[in-house]
Amino acid sequence: MTEWSVRREGMTTQSPRVTHSGSAVPNMLGLPARAMKIAIIGASGKLGQYMVEEALARAHEVTAVCREESVPKLARFAGSIRVIPGRTDDRDVIARAVADADGVLTVLAPWGMNHYASGTAQAVLDLSPKGARLVFSSGWNIVRDARDVYSVPVKYRIAGWFARLLRIIDLNDQLEAGRRIFASDAQWTVVRASNLDEGESEGLPVWSRHLGDPLLASNRTRRIDFAQFMVHALENDALVREAPAIVSRMTPSARQRALGDDHAARAGEA
Repeated sequence: MTEWSVRREGMTTQSPRVTHSGSAVPNMLGLPARAMKIAIIGASGKLGQYMVEEALARAHEVTAVCREESVPKLARFAGSIRVIPGRTDDRDVIARAVADADGVLTVLAPWGMNHYASGTAQAVLDLSPKGARLVFSSGWNIVRDARDVYSVPVKYRIAGWFARLLRIIDLNDQLEAGRRIFASDAQWTVVRASNLDEGESEGLPVWSRHLGDPLLASNRTRRIDFAQFMVHALENDALVREAPAIVSRMTPSARQRALGDDHAARAGEA
């Protein structure tokens, strides 16, 4: 069983790596070339907790940021991570979390009407060490350029309008966060996920540079695999300043693409 030492509030302890189910199992992607110090901004939600699990499974040292009231959600990681309570757009909190980070994983949550997502993104961009790998999560609503083709379904437009009316969610601020990241000269990656569901891992998602690619037509990714891709992006320099749009490799559209690629490869060998 793999073990390592990590810090929590000044303590050093030994902890086995865990998976989404809490069991110790081999990591199918193998361990990274080196362990990294990682800050996970927005660690208490479902995606955040999956990222904590994946980061620990890959022998990284984790500092987690979440709101004070959400700290109990991370109780199962006690002894294995350092937790800094606070809002993710609080610059003092972010400064403490990223001070010596090699990489930062950030959940861009568009909560409220006070520029929460863009404030979080700006704090991470401004305060992270120079050269740190910065990976941000988003949905397909963030577009990078004119080659991205995505129309928000009517039901989501209506839901977003009501959420904004009730001052619960501001998707426009998430778009602003994306614009700030894309304009930055940092070592960033924005991982744009399709609709998410729960279940056992289906493997590392496949991706395209542009929304509208037929590869993405199935519009489904397991949340656990979204987290896996986020951590994978930290370790993959080929994804620096990319905005991969991801989908499960087990969806019909991904399988169709793989089948077409296989047929093309065979034709080339003939």
